[in-house]
Amino acid sequence: MKTNPLFENRAQTSTELLIVLAAVIAVALLLVHTLNKTAKSASTTVDKNSIATIKQTNALKPK
Repeated sequence: MKTNPLFENRAQTSTELLIVLAAVIAVALLLVHTLNKTAKSASTTVDKNSIATIKQTNALKPK
């Protein structure tokens, strides 16, 4: 039985699109992971700086 060349092209195109979609999803997940890691690092830095600033302002208050 001979296969239809049009069907083979569609199947190949579908496979290629799935591969591209998988690559796009992988890159998106990597980007989200990196941004999340950066946000956590920034949050930690802001917390440390806030605590240091509060301690300094408390030290300036007259007793």
